[in-house]
Amino acid sequence: MTFKDKRITLMGLGLFGGGLGAARYLVGLGARVTVTDLKSADALQASVQVLKDLPVALHLGGHRDEDFANTDAVVVSPAVRPDSPYLKLSRANGVPVIRRDNLFFEACLAPIIGVTGSNGKTTTTALIGAILKETDPRTVVSGNIGGSLFDVLGQIAPDTPVVVELSSFQLEGLRQISWSPHIAVVTNLSPNHLDYHDTMQAYIDAKKGIISHQTGNDVAVLNKGDKEVSSWADDCRGKVVFFSMSQPVQEGAYLDQQDIVVAQPGQPHQVVCSATTLQLPGRHNVENALAATAAALAYGAPVEALARALRTFEGVPHRLELVREADGVKYYNDSIATTPESAIAALNAFDQPIVLIAGGYDKGIPFDDLADHIARRVKALILIGATADTIEQAVSARTEGTSKPQRFRCADLHEAVRQAKQVAAPGDVVLLSPACASYDQFNNFTERGDRFRSLVQAL
Repeated sequence: MTFKDKRITLMGLGLFGGGLGAARYLVGLGARVTVTDLKSADALQASVQVLKDLPVALHLGGHRDEDFANTDAVVVSPAVRPDSPYLKLSRANGVPVIRRDNLFFEACLAPIIGVTGSNGKTTTTALIGAILKETDPRTVVSGNIGGSLFDVLGQIAPDTPVVVELSSFQLEGLRQISWSPHIAVVTNLSPNHLDYHDTMQAYIDAKKGIISHQTGNDVAVLNKGDKEVSSWADDCRGKVVFFSMSQPVQEGAYLDQQDIVVAQPGQPHQVVCSATTLQLPGRHNVENALAATAAALAYGAPVEALARALRTFEGVPHRLELVREADGVKYYNDSIATTPESAIAALNAFDQPIVLIAGGYDKGIPFDDLADHIARRVKALILIGATADTIEQAVSARTEGTSKPQRFRCADLHEAVRQAKQVAAPGDVVLLSPACASYDQFNNFTERGDRFRSLVQAL
């Protein structure tokens, strides 16, 4: 639709950048924008300050029916459930409901490399971007990784490399415009966001949006070792390439002993570098490196660029980020670990005794597998947040009759860091890897990770 002089309700401002970018974009198109959010102006103060010079109306601290019934269109944040009563009100009044990020996908001039998965997608997205920047500094990296898609739109020419991290919420919304990225990367699949999608099958169906509308000219990069993801190959309309930790592939990337190897049709398989030269800790990051390698290779990146980026990439903030070493104890910020599987990957990245800080918002995901790993790998478990009881019960069921690991309950992250300092000994690792979202105590995982950093630095 044409937005000039149209009344547009933007549902969802937030503090992560997406709402801000959309508001600026819509104003730039000449729309008359009303921004509405359930959170108060005080809670959204940082975003409110950015918007203060823009001609937008702010209706914060709750939604108003008239903003959804008496408007020309509603542009909605990806995280808002489709069955929201406010969106039902819009539809009942004939008001179009537009998924916010679809505006970017329709306006973007360049083919997009899209990355999704339950775990590893942020690191994989950033690493693909680092590889492509080796040969094209214009490379744009955005999406669910942070910031706003709309803020980078003006930088994108038809030949600009664009790498976008895509959540299940964004992918579900793609049904509205029948769009999928030119290169679709799927790292893995495990239960996540079941509070939103209700069932695992609904979650899988949403994730599958990354390949659903590809054409014969597109590429799907799939995890050969993930049973669900690898089965998608039969549904892909374009080329399929694989990455694998355990076996050679005909096209893509795989691990051979300790070597990262690429396979291309009609060419000898070529070693890119040894996995031991990666700066990223943990076997899961080797898999992320393989996914990024296969995707960048499919885009046309030369092997030399792959090797340089893989050897020098140091990771992303809040993902196994070493904050400091104090009194012989290393403190790691893994706030981005919002699922049990990502926390398990973090636990497996270390050989040292681990003091784990975990817990947070309840997304309806079981903690049984995480509890098994905690029982085997963790010296002391410090629990916070809404899921503390559930995690403790799962761990207790696996350690009945023993006092290991030590268990502590803390009211907040500040108390948890102080408790971790008391229990940790020289040579230990203190690991914030919550296995849960942050929304019970923080606005997002970034705020939680920043708070952990500041608390550790103040010890």
